[in-house]
Amino acid sequence: MPSGADIIKDYVSEFSRLQNWMLSIKEVAPDTYDSMHDRYIELKVTLTSLGVNLTELDKIKV
Repeated sequence: MPSGADIIKDYVSEFSRLQNWMLSIKEVAPDTYDSMHDRYIELKVTLTSLGVNLTELDKIKV
């Protein structure tokens, strides 16, 4: 079973990758962006509940 630190590391990586993808397609594919935004919110809520400070990581700033 993964440790809490491993889970946080994986979620932070996914959060960062997802934001980069979102920023690159926002203007080109707004429907895809909206779909990805749902996952972004899920990750943001999860990471915040795990005590991760997203101030420096959050590029979307919703």
